Amino acid sequence: MSKTNNNRASRHHTQRSATPGKATLLALGKAFPKHVIPQECLVEGYIRDTNCQDPSIKEKLERLCKTTTVKTRYTVMSKEILDAHPELATEGTATIKQRLELTNPAVVQMAVEASLASIKEWGRSATDITHIVYVSSSEIRLPGGDLYVATQLGLRNDVNRIMLYFLGCYGGVTGLRVAKDIAENNPGSRVLLTTSETTLLGFRPPNKSRPYDLVGAALFGDGAAAAIIGADPVCPECPFMELNYAIQQFLPGTHNVIDGYLSEEGINFKLGRDLPQKIGDNIEEFCKKLMMKTDVKEYNDLFWAVHPGGPAILNRMESVLKLNEEKLECSRRALMDYGNVSSNTIFYVMEYMREELKKKGGGEEWGLALAFGPGITFEGILLRSL
Repeated sequence: MSKTNNNRASRHHTQRSATPGKATLLALGKAFPKHVIPQECLVEGYIRDTNCQDPSIKEKLERLCKTTTVKTRYTVMSKEILDAHPELATEGTATIKQRLELTNPAVVQMAVEASLASIKEWGRSATDITHIVYVSSSEIRLPGGDLYVATQLGLRNDVNRIMLYFLGCYGGVTGLRVAKDIAENNPGSRVLLTTSETTLLGFRPPNKSRPYDLVGAALFGDGAAAAIIGADPVCPECPFMELNYAIQQFLPGTHNVIDGYLSEEGINFKLGRDLPQKIGDNIEEFCKKLMMKTDVKEYNDLFWAVHPGGPAILNRMESVLKLNEEKLECSRRALMDYGNVSSNTIFYVMEYMREELKKKGGGEEWGLALAFGPGITFEGILLRSL
């Protein structure tokens, strides 16, 4: 089903030594469904598939598609699925059962393929994995996807499993923070972190009473990512980034800015127009808390791996922090190539950042990984390039 991307990083001499006892990124992997949607084809396909007859909705979606900067996306949804389940495109139909029957195996399959890609790059046996952290806002069942992924990968039956469900866009960085804590408090442990998301749970026909549905149609994509995290690397491991310090905070009184809930028709989201402003109003203080652990004082002396929730958020950050244009290039590139893939996207950004730092012969030593989501929640990790 899935198209796996594993642009294995070539082995290189470590420029900097990892701090003893600190968690490091040892490998990355990603995977995608086989269906690719060029952005220029999205409008006609979405309008056709949902039997929308309202020209004003089509015009609005066309405008949104131009402003997102997305060029391509991958999707689990297909003509075959809609032919078998036309009720998914019918307004007011209870379809949660059908949706979960499709999404649960789809997200697990993508997570498995992304995990296999990261394990291959890591260079050690899957049985050396001691912990698995599984992140998704796209499946609901007991037992959860963590068990199915562990089983299909052939992990030991005493592997320690953790599920992080329905965190939204900041889930990938939360997963890194949790994996960091595990790796640093369990000597010799190796943590597989995997994230997997699909928009199928929220696919529905457009309705003027739900304007954000069109934003989702224009912006979000499907896929999976994986990473191996561990402290005190050994041969043949090749750490490339240190997870030096991590924090999380929420903005009081903003829990309704990103509002999501599950219904008989699937998952529904509402997004406040003031989200970029609220992030911009609080981002500097948050970044300074992370930077306190270093001697770096200037934002442009850092490298930046920011979850690209949308171009408006990136533009606001760039303006508030007075970042040079190239500082958020990896985030913009990930958004362009994959869309917003929720918790996965930060790993696509970090993969591009790894490439850029290597081109620079190491580049900046310190950087920040940031993501924002419901709450409004800020997640941040101080990174050190190795």
